[in-house]
Amino acid sequence: MKIKLLALLTIITVIGSMAFAQDLKIDMQVKVGSDDAGNYFTFAGPIRYLSADKDQADAKTGASTKNSTELFQGYKFDVKGKSVMPDGLRGLFLYGVAILKAQKDDSLTIAKAGNGVITIQYVHRGTAYLIVTDAAGKTSINKGVFKKRAVGYIKGEGPQVIHADFSADSTAAKIDWKKVWDEKIADGKEYGSDIKVKTGKVINDSASPEAMYGWDGELQFTYDKNILKIIGGLTAVKK
Repeated sequence: MKIKLLALLTIITVIGSMAFAQDLKIDMQVKVGSDDAGNYFTFAGPIRYLSADKDQADAKTGASTKNSTELFQGYKFDVKGKSVMPDGLRGLFLYGVAILKAQKDDSLTIAKAGNGVITIQYVHRGTAYLIVTDAAGKTSINKGVFKKRAVGYIKGEGPQVIHADFSADSTAAKIDWKKVWDEKIADGKEYGSDIKVKTGKVINDSASPEAMYGWDGELQFTYDKNILKIIGGLTAVKK
């Protein structure tokens, strides 16, 4: 806990003293739908000892080999625990250090339109996420399209249970993305036998307005032959 607090305070100190270009550098690759060979997640920022060098998934445990899943949290939350980047973006990075089963369990879906726009959708622990790039494959951390919606729940380590409004058989595999992002479908519907939950509205997936700092900048997405790559740098800014 002390190490984590020190790490977070280090970020605040760096940000408060001066502005850096690309304080947080990202390099991630995930092969979608076939196998997880060659997938990785690399990041580097002001907390140098939290940098991960091409972290990958451990096939036996399904966890990242270099612990980037936990170490990256210093860049996801400020010292008060407020989120400083979209949840869906953070979750997307994790597929680079996860086995193929994670993609299937979350129904990770990626499409590239003829005009170059890349659309990424997945549902994790009952929350659906949407990320859409511009025609050049770029997305702004603050002005880009990041959305989410509560559509289901998960009990323990079991499969996700998706509300009937969004899945024909209540599984993530049959999720209907058009219905998920249809704001005309009402929220607030309670369901679940052992766990009482409610469906939610389509909302913007953004940093907390109460965060002490935030990230600014763009990330470059490419999607070719079922391989998604994300590279770029983000600059830390005080609020």
